[in-house]
Amino acid sequence: MAELSGLHRYPVKSMYRQSPQQAVVEPWGLHGDRRWMLARPGGLALTQRDLPRLGQFRTELAEDGALLLTSPAGDQLRVPVPHAADGASAVRGEVFGTEFAALEAEEKAQLWLREQVDHPELRLLHLADPLARRIAPAFSAPGETVSMADGFPLLATTTASLAALGDWLVEAGGEPLPMTRFRPNLVIAGTEPWAEEQWRRVRVGELVFRAVKLCGRCVVTTTEQETGERLGPEPLRTLAARHRFDKKAVFGVNLIPERPDGVTGDALGTLRLGDPVEVLATGDRLPAA
Repeated sequence: MAELSGLHRYPVKSMYRQSPQQAVVEPWGLHGDRRWMLARPGGLALTQRDLPRLGQFRTELAEDGALLLTSPAGDQLRVPVPHAADGASAVRGEVFGTEFAALEAEEKAQLWLREQVDHPELRLLHLADPLARRIAPAFSAPGETVSMADGFPLLATTTASLAALGDWLVEAGGEPLPMTRFRPNLVIAGTEPWAEEQWRRVRVGELVFRAVKLCGRCVVTTTEQETGERLGPEPLRTLAARHRFDKKAVFGVNLIPERPDGVTGDALGTLRLGDPVEVLATGDRLPAA
């Protein structure tokens, strides 16, 4: 039987992952996932596409929501959650063409990060209101929102598809890649390769998710997440040649959580490693664009 074998969240967009044993799911993603991001002066997200070494910054979340940052050299900084009532600046954020309201972190954090990554104009932003950013209407119901993730609340991948991709890479004279290259939230074991691309609804533990879109991949997948190095054209070259749909090199599927009957508030339920996975509905291959 299929099961949840990996669980990951990324408190700051493009920084290093956390891999808890369990995580609360909220309508806009895993609790604490991508509520912070770095941005250019105009609010456009600054990610590993621009600065691969961002992935080397470790992150933790304190009980009060504060962000704890550790640089690759081991320097640390605690960043309190900004609040408009305390004078935090309201600014514009932008991720893949969608704009939303955010708050700037305190100036101390801005200066620290600018020095750490040698980028004099970047800003650290916090998504104070998780209802501020709408999911693309073509793939969502009215009122559904997402954090500062690229486009959807969760990204799921499967170990079977990774193994199939690894076989293609070996055939081409290369080596298999770790799942961390794809920065998923959920990793599912026990499926057939590429089966996730035909999912429509899937139950993971106590929660049900809609599968809405395949994930088109970018240059971040060529970045070794443990070292921050770009390591050549794979897996994009192989995916573009052998697993390309709607002009996208595809790996993984985007999910939107459903609210269980009788559940109110932000916490929809909790996912735990080892949770059983049951496919409730399938269809034709999902779109990638």
